[in-house]
Amino acid sequence: MKKKLTLVLLLVSLLMMFGVRAVVAQDTFFGKTAAELFPDSSDSERELAFKALMAANIPDGRALGEGKTITIGTLGQGARGGISGTIYFWRPAFEAATGATVEIVEIPYGQLGTTIPADFLTGQYTYDAFVAAAWQYGDWVSNEWIQPIDAWIGDERFPAWALEDVAPPFRALLQWGGQTYGTQMDGDAQLLYYRNDILNDPAWQEQFKAETGKDMVVPPQTWQQLYDITNFFNGKDWNNDGDPDDGISLHLKAGGQGHFHYATLAASFAVTPADGDDAMAVSKFDNVFWFDPDDMTPLINQPGHVAALEFLQQLAATGQEAQFGWELGAAWDNFLQGNAIATFSWGDVGSLSQDPGRSIIKGNLGAAVIPCSDTWYDRETGEFVTNTDAPNCVGNTTGGSWHPVMSAFTDEPDLTYFFMSMIANPVINFYDATTGWQGIDPCCTYQLFPPRGDATPDDYAAVGFDASDMERYIAAYGENVFSKPTSLTYLRIPGTLEYIQNSLDVRLSEAMTGQKTAQEALDATAEDWADITESLGVESQLEIYQQAIGYAGS
Repeated sequence: MKKKLTLVLLLVSLLMMFGVRAVVAQDTFFGKTAAELFPDSSDSERELAFKALMAANIPDGRALGEGKTITIGTLGQGARGGISGTIYFWRPAFEAATGATVEIVEIPYGQLGTTIPADFLTGQYTYDAFVAAAWQYGDWVSNEWIQPIDAWIGDERFPAWALEDVAPPFRALLQWGGQTYGTQMDGDAQLLYYRNDILNDPAWQEQFKAETGKDMVVPPQTWQQLYDITNFFNGKDWNNDGDPDDGISLHLKAGGQGHFHYATLAASFAVTPADGDDAMAVSKFDNVFWFDPDDMTPLINQPGHVAALEFLQQLAATGQEAQFGWELGAAWDNFLQGNAIATFSWGDVGSLSQDPGRSIIKGNLGAAVIPCSDTWYDRETGEFVTNTDAPNCVGNTTGGSWHPVMSAFTDEPDLTYFFMSMIANPVINFYDATTGWQGIDPCCTYQLFPPRGDATPDDYAAVGFDASDMERYIAAYGENVFSKPTSLTYLRIPGTLEYIQNSLDVRLSEAMTGQKTAQEALDATAEDWADITESLGVESQLEIYQQAIGYAGS
């Protein structure tokens, strides 16, 4: 599969580099031209998408779909928005290949935890598939609302994709209990982004040393080193626009997904890897972040978590006060428009940095694996540990890693899987991860560089990206997924959205805006979480939580 895929990508790259427009213009996809399939796209986007579609070798699915309709539920961000945009974008091609019709139902982020469960609980069964965040599995699998798709994978009637291409941490998010429920689409993980040109400028490095007495570590290896850098640059006119500029750019508005910033940062303050051969082994004290795995006691107000929130408050103070009202797009744009020295967020920043309509920093993007912490809390000993020589490093798959899953109640499983596998096709998925606006991040070996994958900087240069930017960005993505000794465990239990969105997110905002101290905010969160667990049933929640994190008991 990998050798064939490399040849396909090489072919697509060569077509792009030599501008073979005449051939593409004469071709159709099941009778549809590029203009018919991608009517709202620019000429360049339409050309690249059509080349990817033609290289994907989509089989004829009209015997499965002629005259039929399937309904896809998705995160609601519009036809050109993140995640939902992917479904809209490829709908015409799916309809051409199958003769079927796709109805798309958008669901606001805050309603994901209520709208779809209500549909199942009332027996409406509206959706044949829905684009899931991986944290929804706890609800959906435990209630048997979605079905495994292993029986379809590899069937030649459907577009090709391969589980072995998916990086192991993201593959795990498509699975539960040894069965596969989702097809690949998006691989969320947060990285550190910074201005490569500014931090590597000898004049700035010299000034940093003069003011702080320290050498500037580029890229910063710890959160503490990052703070030193953002604190130094904050308020200086380092971009020469006549105005003071920012150190950090974060999205911290309640409802603006700021809780993901907290989880990514807090992991290295609060999670300890296991001793022995398997650093990711889960015990009562190691590789746990959310709840005590023996009794579901919330851990969110433990000393490591509190220290992390206090640090986040200090880090945010090296940027604008406006951050407390920013959703993620505003924080990204502040960085992409050259007004902040650093941010940490998803792969979207890497691809959006290459979009001249959104970014002025193409060619100057720095990217690195998420920092470690030189200070952390060991719950087993009940003490903080400080070690600047060997900091605590915890990777992440923070976010949703959005992907399609199939309803257990669909009347059209074959047709539904055809759609799911078409989105998962490697050539289509590679293209999606390079558009920026789709919100699709790298998930797979064909998007990562050796030794973790098959891609090269030339594959990205072929779609107009800066090769040096990609050498930093894609290398950092692979490092985050493969090189950290351990990773933040994923919370996917019933009520995840209630725990996170309705409680933690609100309480974090209270702390960040000065309404509560970090300790007060997280104490309140722990009380909320205990109440939520009680309402859902402690024993059932504990059982699902243990399954989700792979805990076998003390």
